[in-house]
Amino acid sequence: MRLPFLFITLTIVMLSIDTVPTESAKILVTLPFPGRSQYIFIEAYLKALAAKGHQLTVINAFKNKPTPNIRFIEATKIQGHFDELLGNLAVASTFWEELNGLENILIDVMKCTLDDEGVQKLLHSGETFDLVISEMLQTEPLYAFAQHFNATLMGFSSYGNDHRIDEIMGNISPLSYNPSILSPRTDRMNFWERLSNHYEYIIESLHRSVVHLPRMRKMIAQYFPESKKTMEEILDSFTLMLLGQHFTLSYPRSYMPNMIEVGGLHIAHKPKPLPKDIKEFIETAADGVVYFSMGSNVKSKDLGEETIKTLLTVFSGLKQRVLWKFENDELPGKPNNVFISKWFPQPDILAHPNVKLFITHGGLLSSTESVYFGKPLLGLPVFFDQHMNVQRASRMGFGLGLDLHNLNAKDLSESIHTLLTTPSYTRNAALIAERYRDQPEPALDRAIWWTEYIIRQKGAPHMRAASRDMNFIQHRSLDTLAVLLSVPLVLLLISSYIITRVIRYVIGGKSKMSANQQKKTKQH
Repeated sequence: MRLPFLFITLTIVMLSIDTVPTESAKILVTLPFPGRSQYIFIEAYLKALAAKGHQLTVINAFKNKPTPNIRFIEATKIQGHFDELLGNLAVASTFWEELNGLENILIDVMKCTLDDEGVQKLLHSGETFDLVISEMLQTEPLYAFAQHFNATLMGFSSYGNDHRIDEIMGNISPLSYNPSILSPRTDRMNFWERLSNHYEYIIESLHRSVVHLPRMRKMIAQYFPESKKTMEEILDSFTLMLLGQHFTLSYPRSYMPNMIEVGGLHIAHKPKPLPKDIKEFIETAADGVVYFSMGSNVKSKDLGEETIKTLLTVFSGLKQRVLWKFENDELPGKPNNVFISKWFPQPDILAHPNVKLFITHGGLLSSTESVYFGKPLLGLPVFFDQHMNVQRASRMGFGLGLDLHNLNAKDLSESIHTLLTTPSYTRNAALIAERYRDQPEPALDRAIWWTEYIIRQKGAPHMRAASRDMNFIQHRSLDTLAVLLSVPLVLLLISSYIITRVIRYVIGGKSKMSANQQKKTKQH
C-alpha cells in the first residue's frame, strides 16, 4: 500500500513544481511590411503563442491561411507599389537621399496600414488587449496601438539590434564597435571606418530629428487624436525587446536584461520533406547543387537584362545544378542544369547535404539559415543590413561578397569556384553552426518564455533600467566628468595666478632694491 501512495505523492509534487502558468492573453501584433521574409521569421513564434492558448490579432500585408486562435487583418494595399518604392531607394546617390528613400517607404507603409478598413474598424471597436507586439522599424504611429488599447508594449526586431533600439531601452551602444545597420562595416573597424561610422550616425540622428520624428508626431496626432501619451512617452513604454540575432552569428556586445537574442527561432530543427520534383533534382545531382535566391523584397526577375545574362552564362558552365528562385514562369535561355521556381522551401533545401553553396542577397534570415545548416554563402547585397551581413560572412570565413550592380562573369565564376573548392569555407560555416546550436534551449522556446514572463509580471517594471530616465548628458556622465575635469583646471589656474603674482612681487622687490642701491652709489 505504501508504494502506490508514495508514487502518487511524488507525482503530485512533480506537477506542483512545474513552471508558473500564464493565463490566456489577448495579443495584438503589428507587422505592416510586405517583405515575406520578415514575416517568415516571426510566423513560427506567432503560431507557438496561439498553440499555447493565447488569442492573437495579427495585422500584416498578406493573404493568410486560417490558423486556430489567430485573427488576421490583411492590410494588403502596400503590395501594389512596394517594388516601386524599393526601386527608388536603389538609385539614391547620397546617404541623405537613402534616408529620404527609407522615410518615404515608412510613411507609405504606415498610411496603407492605418487607412485600412479592417484596422480602422479595430481602432474604433472598443476591444481591449493585454499585449501589443510591434515590429521595430521606426513605425512610431503603430507603437501607439498599445496606449490606445491600454496594453503592455513590447518590440520584435527581425534584423537584430541597432542604436535606435539601444536608445529606447536605455542601453549603451558605443559607435567604436557597433556599426551602422546601413553600412558594410563589422565590429572590427579601423580608424577610418570608425570615423565613417560616427559621421553616418550624426547624419542619421540629424535626419531622424528634423525629418522623421516630426512626421511621426503628425501621424500620431492624425490617427490617434485622443492619444493618452506623447510620442516620447510611447517610445519610453517598451517593456521587452526580442532581437533576431545571436552573438555566434554576429559579435558579442552588451544588452539590458530585457533585450533577448532569439536569432534563428524560425528554423525548424527537423526539416520538412522536400517536394518530389525538387528532391529528385537535388539528389540526382552528381556534383551537388547551388541554391540561388534574392529573398522576398528583391525580385531576381528585375535584376536587369545584363545581370541575368551574366548569371545564365556562369550557371551554364557549372558542373553543379542550380536552384534559382525566379518570379516569372519562363526564363529565356535557361540552361538544362537550372531549375526555376517562384518559391522554394529555403530552410529545407539548405538542410539537404547535397546542397553545396547558397548565393543570396545577404538578408539576416538567409545568412542565419546558411550558417545554421553549415553552407558557405556568396552575397550579392542590395540595401539595408545586407552589406553588413555579407561583410561579416567574409570576415568570419564562411562567405564572399560581390557588387551586384557591377557583376561580371569572371568574378562570379571565380567566387563560386573558390567557395566550392576551398574546404575552409564549409568548415567555418559548420563551426559557427555548432556554436549557434550550443544553447540551453531553442530560440523559439526562449522567445515564448520571455513573452509570457512580461504578461505574468504585468510589464515587468522591475526590469526597467534607470538610464531610461536620464537625459543624454546624465546618461553619459558628461556633467560629472565636467566637474571632475574642471576642478583640477580651476586649481591649476588659481595656482598659476598665485605663482605669477609671487614671481612678479619678488622680481618687483628686487628691482626696487637694485634701484635704491644705484641711487646711493650716485650720491657717494
